[in-house]
Amino acid sequence: MTEPILSLHQVNKSFGAVRVLHDVDLTVRAGEVTALVGDNGAGKSTLVKCVAGIHPIDGGEIRFGGEPVSLTAPADAARLGIEVVYQDLALADNLDVVANMFLGRERGRPWMLDEGSMEQAARDTLAALSVRTVTSVRTPVASLSGGQRQTVAIAKAVLWDSRVVLLDEPTAALGVAQTRQVLDLVRRLAEQGLAVVLISHNMADVFEVSDRIACLYLGRMVAQVPIRDVTHAQVVQLITAGRSGELGLARPESATV
Repeated sequence: MTEPILSLHQVNKSFGAVRVLHDVDLTVRAGEVTALVGDNGAGKSTLVKCVAGIHPIDGGEIRFGGEPVSLTAPADAARLGIEVVYQDLALADNLDVVANMFLGRERGRPWMLDEGSMEQAARDTLAALSVRTVTSVRTPVASLSGGQRQTVAIAKAVLWDSRVVLLDEPTAALGVAQTRQVLDLVRRLAEQGLAVVLISHNMADVFEVSDRIACLYLGRMVAQVPIRDVTHAQVVQLITAGRSGELGLARPESATV
């Protein structure tokens, strides 16, 4: 088993008097898709924002490549190679694919951008991910389908030699064919050696592409297991009650926020 590229140990986070994350442990390995699941309010978004450097943790430790790191701003996460694709995608409809992929990180000088270099890099990244649904990197994002937009957002995240990519509900509101495209892309990211964290409520997607599953319940990590070792019904019980058989909290009623 490979060493985790990203690990959280006893991480805590509170907002005022509300404690959102309780001594959370999480390990994420390169070449694997780790599904992060939990009900609304379980703490998934807060955990992701802690890893992304948006919310500094209150206690515990985050390790990257085995070394303790301090993530106090998004730039800290980006320097390590941690990228997040949020559900709203954060794409600019009025710009083309190239401009979106390099938005805020343009090559060249403000008065003379290196358009040729950026266009080639965008093409190379899409080709490396075997993306064929985006036929031209000069297509305005506004004219792309939902699946194509999600593909561009993911490609944008891996353009910067990323090592960990967190995907927040990447198939939400997509049709069957578009969902298929995105799930194939998620799997390819892991096959190329990236560590992928997939946040999803769709259990069919989770069981199709994930290697491991991590479940949050009321801010506590109640299970981290290989996907082959749990059933759909067990995962639903973990999400809704914090326990399923031998998995989960010893005393579910003690887990309060």
